[in-house]
Amino acid sequence: MWQNIKKCVAVCLLALLPFTLTAQKQKKFDPARFQAELEQFITTEAGLTPQEASEFFPVYREMMRKQRVYFDQMRRYQHIDITNDRVCDEAIRKMDEMDVEIKQIQQVYHQRFLQVLPAGKVMQVIQAENKFHRRAFKRVAGPPQGEKTRHPAGKK
Repeated sequence: MWQNIKKCVAVCLLALLPFTLTAQKQKKFDPARFQAELEQFITTEAGLTPQEASEFFPVYREMMRKQRVYFDQMRRYQHIDITNDRVCDEAIRKMDEMDVEIKQIQQVYHQRFLQVLPAGKVMQVIQAENKFHRRAFKRVAGPPQGEKTRHPAGKK
């Protein structure tokens, strides 16, 4: 009898293993995949032609590399002792300085984007990037606790 129970438990665990592995794989962040999805989304939303995309994205990636340096530095300040006012004051000032640096990089690159694309498409790129990041954040965050997932009219 115990052997039958053990076999049944083993079969159930093996049956659930693919679902567990799939769930674990989905949680791991893949920067290359994220970048590819972002670029595809921007291309589609902004209606970039293949020629425009091939000229635009190298400049865009260059901007992102420069900004990422500051984002990485800012992330370190999330792990400070919040009970130490002096440390917090310094962190706030440095993060504000980095925000300004990020914005300055963005200004420079927006001017470079305008050399590659018409202004209307640059605006569409900026809007598409913001939309993509909002959607990605919502996807990662999931629905708020206690709130049911909303479905489009009639679809479940």
